[in-house]
Amino acid sequence: MTLTMRLRAQAHIETPRLETPFHPRLAALDRVNDWYNWAGYKAPHALDDTELEYFAIRSTASLFDLSPMVKYRIEGKDAERYLNRLTLRDVSRQKTGTVQYTAWCDDAGHVLDDGTLFRLAPDVFRLCCQDRHLPWLLDSAIGFDVDIREETEEIAGLALQGPTAFATLKAAGLGNVASLRPFQITTLPAPFGDVTISRTGFTADLGYELFVPSEHALALWDLIHAAGQAYGLRAIGYDALNRARIEAGFIVAGADFIGADIALRPGRERMPDEIGLDWLVDPAKPHFNGRRAILHARRTGALKHVLVGLEIEGNVPAEGAIVYHGRSREAGVVTAAIWSPTAKRNIALASLTRPFGTEITNDLWVEIYALRELSYQKMMKRAVIVPRPFVSLPRRTANPPGLF
Repeated sequence: MTLTMRLRAQAHIETPRLETPFHPRLAALDRVNDWYNWAGYKAPHALDDTELEYFAIRSTASLFDLSPMVKYRIEGKDAERYLNRLTLRDVSRQKTGTVQYTAWCDDAGHVLDDGTLFRLAPDVFRLCCQDRHLPWLLDSAIGFDVDIREETEEIAGLALQGPTAFATLKAAGLGNVASLRPFQITTLPAPFGDVTISRTGFTADLGYELFVPSEHALALWDLIHAAGQAYGLRAIGYDALNRARIEAGFIVAGADFIGADIALRPGRERMPDEIGLDWLVDPAKPHFNGRRAILHARRTGALKHVLVGLEIEGNVPAEGAIVYHGRSREAGVVTAAIWSPTAKRNIALASLTRPFGTEITNDLWVEIYALRELSYQKMMKRAVIVPRPFVSLPRRTANPPGLF
């Protein structure tokens, strides 16, 4: 290795992670120094105690920094037509002022990523997702009159989730969201400028997501954080949010499926039908990326995998466990698992190889290795396929939202 190469490698290692616009407030609350890399940003696994942060989601209210979520602004006279070609759902049916959960595929019908599509105006959209896809988005835009640019750094986002989320917004002077239904958007004035608020979230609970220009981020945090103190508001990290999303049965790129553009080995990609996203596919709309391959796989029975919810006996989470049929034949792998404090069940998401999970659904077992005093104990626990979500809370969709 030459001196130049060594210096470049050293510089790469020493390059710090980016800090979100809310980082000064997160750092002030941090007690455990447990940070991870989220799309190049410094993000907390936890700020204090994960158990307390989880129960803030379910019992009071929680505040989570969404800013590292990748955000693309897509606008122009062909924006709707372009997104209809790109994504699985029919964008022409999406009304202005709404959010649509969606996904997009390569030409082979393999999922690249999933995310949320905000229709801010008739010809203005914001696409939010886990990973960066600008080259793919630009290549897909050839022939369309549309402008696409990343605005991750420009837009700061907060997720306010939990039963007292609406009460917190009302105390902050943003109570006009009372009429906002799930997956609707509104823009409200605040002392520092406008706040875009959507009734969305990743927790299966009452919740909202708030977006402002990055220069107004700290003012937004201070407004919401101060208003929420009377309602048990707590800032949280990803570990608590992850527990809630598993209870909701939501999937995460990089955990429950691998994006087709980053999968290293053949056969690791997944079609929408193989990760529970078959309901997103609208075969009646005009051509979209992957349409021919997806419909062909359905017709010919070529689908190889299925994502299922499992309830597992006992109370030891089965994270990463192998799933067996009849205790001996491998059927798949657990992609996410927790003991659910709300459902009071040992739950998991698992990717199974068909016909397991479709034609063969009985006599399933998971192999769990539990660390007991510096020694791993192997346990074979019975698993039963159950519907998702594992937790369903009426307050999530109640309109108007409750004042808890």
